[in-house]
Amino acid sequence: MTKPDVRVRRVYEQPSAEDGTRVLVDRLWPRGLSKDAAHVDEWPKALTPSDELRRWYHGASGEFEEFGRRYEAELAAPDAAEALDGLRTLAKAGRVTLLTAAKDPDRSHTAVLLRLLLT
Repeated sequence: MTKPDVRVRRVYEQPSAEDGTRVLVDRLWPRGLSKDAAHVDEWPKALTPSDELRRWYHGASGEFEEFGRRYEAELAAPDAAEALDGLRTLAKAGRVTLLTAAKDPDRSHTAVLLRLLLT
C-alpha cells in the first residue's frame, strides 16, 4: 500500500498546479485573502480545533504535545471523525495540500492532521 501524498502549505503562498486538492483546515477564513485567490477546493470546518482548545494552546500554559493529544481526542467526535475519513479518502485518490494561515504549520493543528493522514 502506498503512502498518501499529503503536504502542507500556507494558504497565502501562490497556488500551484502540483497542489492537487487544496483543503483549508482552519476554522476562520484567512485575513486579507479573497476566495478566488485562495483556490480552495474543500473547507471541512469539522476538522478544526475547538475555540476552547485554540485559546488554551495560544495561552500561557499551552504546550504542543499536549495540544496534539487534546486535538486528537476532539477528532474522535463523530463529525470530526467523519471529516477526517473524508480527508483520508481524498488523500488515497491523489495529492492533497492542507492549507493553513498558521505562521508555524509545524507547531499547529495542521502538523497533527498530517501525522494522522500519513500513519
